Amino acid sequence: MDEIREALTKTSTATKKDRFGRVVSLSALTVIVIVVLSIFWFVASKGLATFFTNHVNLWDFLTGTKWAPGQTDAAGHPYTGAAPMIVGSFLVTLLSALIATPFAIGTAIFMVEISPKRGSKVLQPVIELLVGIPSVVYGFIGLTVIVPVMRTIFGGSGFGILAGALVLFVMILPTVTSMTVDTLRAVPRHYRESALALGATRWQMIYKVILRSATPGILTAIVFGMARAFGEALAVQMVVGNAALMPQSLTTPAATLTSVLTQGIGNTVMGSLDNNVLWSLALILLLMSLVFNLVIRAIGKKGAM
Repeated sequence: MDEIREALTKTSTATKKDRFGRVVSLSALTVIVIVVLSIFWFVASKGLATFFTNHVNLWDFLTGTKWAPGQTDAAGHPYTGAAPMIVGSFLVTLLSALIATPFAIGTAIFMVEISPKRGSKVLQPVIELLVGIPSVVYGFIGLTVIVPVMRTIFGGSGFGILAGALVLFVMILPTVTSMTVDTLRAVPRHYRESALALGATRWQMIYKVILRSATPGILTAIVFGMARAFGEALAVQMVVGNAALMPQSLTTPAATLTSVLTQGIGNTVMGSLDNNVLWSLALILLLMSLVFNLVIRAIGKKGAM
């Protein structure tokens, strides 16, 4: 009887601990959901005020090419064209991803397939160091190194989309590389053994078997890097030129959504048109982050099938 009573006591204690754990987990999950929904509601309410309170036309906002919210045209409509910043953000993001992808894949192949020991000893600490460097340091290096090089090679001021893309390339490279390394290491070993047993060379095995098997994970890493680049503010602001003009080339001053936000949000009055249009830019950034996350989930589901 004593043994049964002791067993029942232990079972009751374990049940109480399980219930407590469920309550704590559910509470944490609830708080996270509330915080996320609150952020969406706050940004959306502020951003949509541009169109419902200030009566700015959505199409003109998305396609207009002149950004000067404090000025109006002959008809009294404010210049709130966000197209230059939207185009600038996408150009910087896409160009940095195009530059970073081959470097990231090549580095990951070297670390996993070519020289795992040397890669772990030399490249892994370098990647971890790059991740830990603050954004302002990247921006300062871009301002003092990349911008003068661009000025020497292409002329002009040196500021522009290309300078911003090069800074972002270095910033997203460790993220894309780390995720690609994890993806390549997750490819089953028997894939490699089977390919080599069929007579494939090492490069044929890497190209036709390993990379194809890891394609969903590599695409996820690239999209994740693009999301990181799209939302970067300080480093890009320091090298892009901060000119709210439609980019004429990759080496002329331009602006991104984040650079305009960081410059103007502290110089406006809450509730004014100048402030509301900045919140509209923030809403675009928020929606794009949601799109990037949906794309990552879609790629992950495709790879799991």
